[in-house]
Amino acid sequence: MAATNQTSFNNPKFTVPINDVEQQTSLELQAAVKEFDYSKRSQWLRAAVLGANDGLVSTASLMMGIGAVKQDIKAMILTGFAGLVAGACSMAIGEFVSVYSQLDIELAQMKRERQRGDANGGTEENKEEKEDLPNPLQAAAASALAFSLGAMVPLLAASFIREYKVRLGVVVAAVTLALVVFGWLGAVLGKAPVVTSSVRVLVGGWLAMAITFGLTKLIGSSGL
Repeated sequence: MAATNQTSFNNPKFTVPINDVEQQTSLELQAAVKEFDYSKRSQWLRAAVLGANDGLVSTASLMMGIGAVKQDIKAMILTGFAGLVAGACSMAIGEFVSVYSQLDIELAQMKRERQRGDANGGTEENKEEKEDLPNPLQAAAASALAFSLGAMVPLLAASFIREYKVRLGVVVAAVTLALVVFGWLGAVLGKAPVVTSSVRVLVGGWLAMAITFGLTKLIGSSGL
């Protein structure tokens, strides 16, 4: 009888898991870490998409503006290239200054915590905090690259077309397609309605190009 009881208790059917709570807690922590990592990555990607959209709209608007008064392809390409370089430098400098200011604030906060003698702030924790600090150079390079990628769309679209009206039409078509794609990506990464976001980005880009083209045409026709 004793042997039978021992066998029954050793049966996996009657095994009681001891560490269920610990296992569940560990799984929840892992899920939270994955969600946090995804959230962080999605924010960076969304910022890159917005930077590319900025480069696309500003460069295309500049090219449409100069195209309103000059039909020469060289003038349009040079204007677009100047807008790409100036915009990328501006984005990089602005992002560098912004992230460096954030870095200074976080370093000052860490210094205050160490001075208070936080007993729990060991070497390992300080090392992890330093790894999580923002990198101004990386942020500046990412902003400049994203802006440049967006600005390349209208530049490439206009580079090989000599006919004035066809060139303008191709630039508008290429920018329209890119605006839809950027609007869709921004909506997906920001978990926003896709159609609404895409239409908003598309209409905003169209308005920017139309206003720049119209005002430049008006000023050019007035003889200024």
